[in-house]
Amino acid sequence: MSGSAADRAAKRERVADVRRDAGGRPLVLSSHEALTWYLEGARTHVSLAGPPVLAVRVDDDGDTLFVSANEADRLIAEELLPEDADRVVRVPWHQPVLEAAGAGVAEAEVAAALRAARASLLPAEADRYRALGRETAEVLTAVARGLQASSSERSVAAALASGLAARGIDPLVILVAGEERLPHRHPLPTEGPLGRRAMLVVCGRRHGLIANATRWVGEAGADDARILEVEAAFFAATRPGARLNDVFAAGTAGYAASGFDADEWTKHHQGGPTGYAGRDPRATTLTTDSVVSNHAFAWNPSAPGAKVEDTVLVTESRVEVLTADPVWPTVEFGGFRRPVARAFD
Repeated sequence: MSGSAADRAAKRERVADVRRDAGGRPLVLSSHEALTWYLEGARTHVSLAGPPVLAVRVDDDGDTLFVSANEADRLIAEELLPEDADRVVRVPWHQPVLEAAGAGVAEAEVAAALRAARASLLPAEADRYRALGRETAEVLTAVARGLQASSSERSVAAALASGLAARGIDPLVILVAGEERLPHRHPLPTEGPLGRRAMLVVCGRRHGLIANATRWVGEAGADDARILEVEAAFFAATRPGARLNDVFAAGTAGYAASGFDADEWTKHHQGGPTGYAGRDPRATTLTTDSVVSNHAFAWNPSAPGAKVEDTVLVTESRVEVLTADPVWPTVEFGGFRRPVARAFD
């Protein structure tokens, strides 16, 4: 495990503040996003679709890790910080670890406070995110190099999954839409061919962090420039100190300003903060979380046949694109190098 003891100490302080505001009761961390954040990127799953194999009880005496007994040796040897090894309680495989952790403040009671606690990335996790973003983008480039109009969506998905897994990245979401399926916003891959224009989408997780990116191959689209204008509206509003619902309003107003139907934003989610969850949370008119410095975002404005998406890090001075590969063709737009469709080889 290559986690940072310094970052972990800072996270303990943040969780202590959450507990203090909740009356000082013990806090039980039980979700993948909270656990992987708090445990410095430890893999808390076996099945990607399954619950965590441990829970952490945080109280005045420190942390206690309740771990399924059949997973404990592996987690201690490969995932946990050395300081956590002596804090492990082995739980029989047939007993839920959350039950073993006992009563305390549940995550649901302090969900907004926990999101705020993990929003500002610390130095070591920001570096891990940069590496993840770069490698995710490189996988998209490597797969795109070998594509033709006759390539099937499923063969593309297989190549993307293989490329991510080879780099230790869990492929959480892989979407591929060929020319005939471009109106679909979440196109699960089929046997159909890519045709003249296709969309590739990946969400990959490593060390608990999730990189989200979309790329286009084949011909350019009629709305490619206009959707970049909408994204630019989101970026311009995403600044430390802003409230998420205000950023959302400014970004979605970009649709009408760019010539789309004003209600285009209602036809698909627009993204939002990211990090240890695909969206943490998904932005809406009702989300009032604050944007902070070193806050990861993945906006994904879209229209039929058009979409743009990258994972970025918002700091006090700039928006840093993490899922970038300098080999991919780009255009200067709104002060950023933004990806354009890559022609088939």
